[in-house]
Amino acid sequence: MNIEQATLAECFSAVVRQRRSVRGFRQQAVDQGLLEQVFTLAGRAPSNCNTQPWRTHVVSGEKLERLREILPLNTTRGLMTLDYPYEPKYQGVYQERQFDAANRMYQAVGLERKDKQERQAVFMRNYRFFGAPHVAFLFLPAQFGLREAADLGMYAQTLMLALTAHGLASCPQTSLGFHADAVREVLELDADWKLVFGISFGYEDSSDPINAARMGRAALEDTTVFHS
Repeated sequence: MNIEQATLAECFSAVVRQRRSVRGFRQQAVDQGLLEQVFTLAGRAPSNCNTQPWRTHVVSGEKLERLREILPLNTTRGLMTLDYPYEPKYQGVYQERQFDAANRMYQAVGLERKDKQERQAVFMRNYRFFGAPHVAFLFLPAQFGLREAADLGMYAQTLMLALTAHGLASCPQTSLGFHADAVREVLELDADWKLVFGISFGYEDSSDPINAARMGRAALEDTTVFHS
């Protein structure tokens, strides 16, 4: 490995390790030029046959504030619509990881499992985008399915790494996919565009205690098998 390759590897490793889900943002908006630069980089993500099936709507300002009001109300009233099915019940080690992540997050803000009402209030911050000044809503055309959703996932990871590399924080949120109709209505989108999930992003609020939470990762041998 030459010096140039070594430097590139070090930079990439640093970006990957630094990226994490941030749940408290400053109100400071991101410059439009930087937004365009980051989302252009995200578009370099791979996709099957280079179809690039994703459609991203980056929402800020007045429309975002409308959604920040509507989504918590709809959640409280049970007015939720999903374009794709969601099965939240994990089993075995997957459930253990889910519980561990939730406990780390709530412990960061001083809450225990018995504090159900307060924990619910923390969860509801999802629908206020954790105070973020921007949200990227990720859509697929109605005719696409699992293969294209995998492409969208690669795009989303590329986007979050690009955000991290440019000093920005992000949080991918499956929960935002629970309000597909409301999001489409505010953004004035045709029903042929199906919402998968959203990513809140902006500048991290380091004073928010929830951002002290750090999630664990499974050991390599628990997720990866090498064959020869």
